[in-house]
Amino acid sequence: MVTFFGALLFLILGYVFYSKFIEKVFVVDDNTPTPAYTKRDNLDFIPMSWWKGNLIQLLNIAGLGPIYGAVAGALYGPVAFIWIVVGSIFAGAVHDYFSGMMSMRHGGAQFPSLVGRYLGKHMKLFINGLSLVLMLLVAAAFTAGPAQLISQISPISFMVALGLIFFYFILATILPINRIIGRIYPFLGGILLFMAIAVAVALVFSGKPMPNLTFSNLHPGELPIWPLLMVTISCGAISGFHCTQSPIVACTMKKETDGRKIFYGAMIIEGVIALIWAAAGMTFFSGTEGLAAALAAGGPSGVVNEISISLLGTMGGILAIFGVIILPITTGDTALRSSRMIVTDIMSKFMDMEGKWKILLVTIPLGIPTFFMATIDYTFLWRYVGWTNQVVATVMLWTATVYLLSNFKFHWIAGIPASFMTGVVATYIFYAPEGLNMDYQLSMIIGFCITLVVLLWYAAQIIKYRALKAADAEPNTA
Repeated sequence: MVTFFGALLFLILGYVFYSKFIEKVFVVDDNTPTPAYTKRDNLDFIPMSWWKGNLIQLLNIAGLGPIYGAVAGALYGPVAFIWIVVGSIFAGAVHDYFSGMMSMRHGGAQFPSLVGRYLGKHMKLFINGLSLVLMLLVAAAFTAGPAQLISQISPISFMVALGLIFFYFILATILPINRIIGRIYPFLGGILLFMAIAVAVALVFSGKPMPNLTFSNLHPGELPIWPLLMVTISCGAISGFHCTQSPIVACTMKKETDGRKIFYGAMIIEGVIALIWAAAGMTFFSGTEGLAAALAAGGPSGVVNEISISLLGTMGGILAIFGVIILPITTGDTALRSSRMIVTDIMSKFMDMEGKWKILLVTIPLGIPTFFMATIDYTFLWRYVGWTNQVVATVMLWTATVYLLSNFKFHWIAGIPASFMTGVVATYIFYAPEGLNMDYQLSMIIGFCITLVVLLWYAAQIIKYRALKAADAEPNTA
């Protein structure tokens, strides 16, 4: 129990102190009008209060990610707590803050536009495709599960449920953000928080011993911690999907000082949720072997359902079913909305994209492949979401690093986690079954070599911008 509460305390302290340091490095100015006012269109650019922005951001980035991912990551034992805490404070929250604040500073720019500005047009082309693939995969993966559950507990067939969900997706994508998302998301975000807090309180008073901190790998399948844990627990530590969602809320900010509460704050809250569910998974099933057996029998949804009903009774069961249906849908719809905004941003360079019919014409072609992908097995889709997601996160951290370098600011706050995540994704793709499925030691060597090349590029960027700064500092003697 000491380990759990210690981890919780570190997350809170991370927000109280480190978020203020990050804000100080970025340098906020409330006298600068935000895009919500300067580009107001009553569709995407609409001023909203910071607390609504925080809960919308939380629901956009969370869904079932910090629940399912944390439960799966709990198989590694209490070392998962370390990754959740360190990842959330120093990587995930930094990633989310810069993706949101840089978008706001650049007029509500989408993630690929930021990448193009700071990492070049070739990287922008790559990330345009990768971001769209990631969001369509997320939308599909987070739709299949709810549709299956609806068909199991009601007379509605899977395909009809899928159709109803996608009809909602289209509405949420083309309507102004304050019509559906701005009205119901704060309420649903509150339910997500209530569900996690209720589980935590019930767990503390359940009498079951919580695991103590150990750096040992307790995975029953003897899977290596590096780099699998960092991909298994993404939401709740660091997730690339977040940087595709941050611009949605960045377009609604009233002032720059709201960014710390919205972006850094939402990520820390997500970390708390992940911490609670990781602890619940390890504690409720009396260790990682019991958790592994439960996951094999009923999957993540079965584990969540059993924990909720056992700890919270009938109300817990209702919340679990509600969460498993509603929360993924709220992530899927904003994934599709982000896709629409990115494609609209691309097409606006070639033609006028004003008008609801043009927005609808962009949305439908994105929805069709997503609909058919949702008929594919959820676990198969999710395997490919993991690596794609963390590659996007790594690129965003490097984008933030170059932004800080180019503005002669303290770049290490983004550069160090970017380097770490480069090692994760460079190793994972060679070792993972959905990747090249190579020998672990060989994957480690190749991953190290790739990371070294990227670090050499980083060193070259540091030298480049230091030279530019020195040139600017030299007096003009002409």
